[in-house]
Amino acid sequence: MDSESANQLPQSSATSPRSAAALLDAARKLAPSIREAAGAIEQARALPQPIFEAIADAGLFIMAVPKAVGGHEVDFPTFVRIIETIARGDASAAWCVSQGSIFGGTYSVRMPVEAARAIWIDVPRAVVANTPAATGKGIVAPGGFRVTGKHPFSSGAPHAAWFAAQGQVIENGQPRQIGGKPDVRYFFVPRAQAEVLDTWKTRGMRGTGTHHFSVEDVFVPAERTVPHADAPLLHDGPFYKIARSLHFASGDAATSLAIARNALEAFYELAGSKAPRYQTNLLRDLPMTQATVGKAEATLRSARAYLMEAVHQIWEDAVAGEVTMESRTNLRIASTHAIHLAAEVVRQVYLSAGATAVFEGNVIQRMFQDVNVITQHVQSRMSHYDTVGKYVLGVPFEEQHL
Repeated sequence: MDSESANQLPQSSATSPRSAAALLDAARKLAPSIREAAGAIEQARALPQPIFEAIADAGLFIMAVPKAVGGHEVDFPTFVRIIETIARGDASAAWCVSQGSIFGGTYSVRMPVEAARAIWIDVPRAVVANTPAATGKGIVAPGGFRVTGKHPFSSGAPHAAWFAAQGQVIENGQPRQIGGKPDVRYFFVPRAQAEVLDTWKTRGMRGTGTHHFSVEDVFVPAERTVPHADAPLLHDGPFYKIARSLHFASGDAATSLAIARNALEAFYELAGSKAPRYQTNLLRDLPMTQATVGKAEATLRSARAYLMEAVHQIWEDAVAGEVTMESRTNLRIASTHAIHLAAEVVRQVYLSAGATAVFEGNVIQRMFQDVNVITQHVQSRMSHYDTVGKYVLGVPFEEQHL
């Protein structure tokens, strides 16, 4: 995508919240250009600057930030469709949008408006790259904390304006407790005060730029921090009643389903032109291919239907004011199942494509690598089946695993 094409896309501003329909339309307009750039995204291991800017200017990185802060506060079903739409262009781009927008929605809603605006709205094209692990520490200092630590798995690091370091608060040389629990929180550090470490060297999802980062004795004012868990909601929109982990799970699932659909479409094109070695018929004419395709379509369509059913169910709960355990477990199992079914569809496509799919640069090869990286993410753990099984059977389980 060139800068002229990017500038033709709808722009976003803090003072002009966009409707869900406008955000989804923007994603649809972006997807073809993102698909054209997919090879460049993989090679660069990051989103090309024009692609990043177009996504940011379309408002997608702040689509889950509350309107009161200056974001768009999209509804949950539209959020999932937007991630799926971007993923039809490129999975890494969708991952960056999903991770950045969910983190923004989760923590901007737990910070005073002025502090949240300073991070997500006042800085142009602001994205916060975060870390899932509390590997740092924040030593109490007058007015804030002195933060140090090395932090892993920070998706979107190449374009982040802020880094959310996570760590234990240390006071008087000891870990601080709040309500009998360790005071673990996120500390928001400007990009200039963080060092990105080039660690994301993978075969799949290369363009997510999920590098490590480090900070060394950086002062962070207290208003630019938020507890990792149990921080109260300061805005009561229904999007924020749904657990962050389920937002992430749904984004992973939507991305996986889009990868599988892209792989199928690539295979259909291949099957109409390739005759396997030692055979005269095209791939599409072989009964085995036809059966594989039929099963793949049934698998993929049913997985997507179940995911969207679960997404709508939990959204209806959230709008009504209370998210039930039934809808939480339903979405957990729907998203986990969608990821693994999508991976199986891609695997069948990969096997059916033969040697054509083994080469670097082949679309099916990239889809195979991408989806199998997603299966390694925490949101696709096989143990989620156990957790939901315990709930269904009336066996005690730990709710945080949902």
